[in-house]
Amino acid sequence: MDTAAIETLEAQFRGDIIKPGDTTYDEIRALYNGMIDKRPRLIVRCTDTADVVTAVQFGREQGLLIAVRGCGHNGPGLGSCDDGLLIDLSTMKGIYVDPDSDTVRVQPGCTQGDLDHATHAYGLAVPAGIVSTTGIAGLTLGGGHGYLSRLHGLTVDNLIEAEVVLADGRIVIASINRHDDLFWALRGGGGNFGIVTSFLLQAHPVHTVYAGPIFWDMAHARDIMAWYRDFLPKAPRALGMFLGLKRVPSVAPFPEALWDRPVCALMCCYNGAEEEGRTVMKSVREALPEPLLDGMMSMPFPAWQSAFDAILPKGLQWYWKGDFVHELHDDAIDAHIEHASRIPSGSLSLMHLYPIDGAVHDTQSDAMAWRCRDATWSMVIAGIDRNPANADAVTQWARDYWEALHPFNAGGGYVNFMMEEGSERIQATYGSNYERLARIKGHYDPDNVFRVNQNICPA
Repeated sequence: MDTAAIETLEAQFRGDIIKPGDTTYDEIRALYNGMIDKRPRLIVRCTDTADVVTAVQFGREQGLLIAVRGCGHNGPGLGSCDDGLLIDLSTMKGIYVDPDSDTVRVQPGCTQGDLDHATHAYGLAVPAGIVSTTGIAGLTLGGGHGYLSRLHGLTVDNLIEAEVVLADGRIVIASINRHDDLFWALRGGGGNFGIVTSFLLQAHPVHTVYAGPIFWDMAHARDIMAWYRDFLPKAPRALGMFLGLKRVPSVAPFPEALWDRPVCALMCCYNGAEEEGRTVMKSVREALPEPLLDGMMSMPFPAWQSAFDAILPKGLQWYWKGDFVHELHDDAIDAHIEHASRIPSGSLSLMHLYPIDGAVHDTQSDAMAWRCRDATWSMVIAGIDRNPANADAVTQWARDYWEALHPFNAGGGYVNFMMEEGSERIQATYGSNYERLARIKGHYDPDNVFRVNQNICPA
């Protein structure tokens, strides 16, 4: 890049500009997934929307590949790039809660934990994911499902408006009444259409929940999975419950006697008082065998949302693949059991089935980009390990597992659970919505400036 251009950028830009060789470069470029190592030519850390505009215009003028990062939590590392411009939004962390309208305005550098902390003081929460270090920007633009989805829908179902910096540097507000085509595309279409610098989200009454993990020995997994597929559609929407096959992490607060033991888990969250939650869970406890661990208790919602952050710190080795699941067939359960039994010892690798029902089904599939409203679950298979030497092993385990299950599932998967898997998978995920997304991409970003993502090619 030309030195004069960088000097001009420095004069116009209020945030930090980091170049290779700077003392903070390696620390700032590091991503959540320790398996991904990318080296941008320049990192610009924006302080506000004006900085974002300046960064986009600079990147285009210099002909640089542009990547956009909120909190860097993206699995395949699409929040960065090699030899290009990284527009880093992680220092844009403003949050404003309006208790009169139960809404919250959030900047893109906020994590889910930042959002939970701010809304909890008002007895509110926004439906989001299950790990508080997740960036709210990528989560929202990809969809966002978690413990509150059965009751209040996806994160993106609760998006009211977005401030967006477009590829040509213009700033627009997208909502149901303004740039409604862009608003339609943002809700599930990822970072393809611009850089969102502010999200206005609907919040809901949530404060204390009855929540926690319940673990059974893997020997009971087949019966529990068959029970789960029948129980979930009839369960109260206030009960968020996902099923996991994994090993017990070898850390506190889990009992040392259970460390590294293969288990079938139900991760439960009832939005309400403990007495109500116990009543709802009574039928669960009566129907299933005696568990190895029942950790459900009353707690503040943010405490449950952040309960496993320490187990999954930044820098682990990650490889994940997802699918949407319509039906959990007996043969599919057998395949799950076979591959879950091969989780490498000492690994944090897992399979989770997240519910896609209840309030998620109240929205039509063509109401926004996020299409898979007829699915029952969102499945993720994640190979995870602390040791880089085990990266190949957990990657192969995850691929083998996914390939065995994919024939039972829908063609597409949740974009936030994908690695870089190609255009065919992206088109399968958006299905009948893909053509409209491509037209909108062609209108707002015809040159595909924003292409370091699960890319939708402009029509």
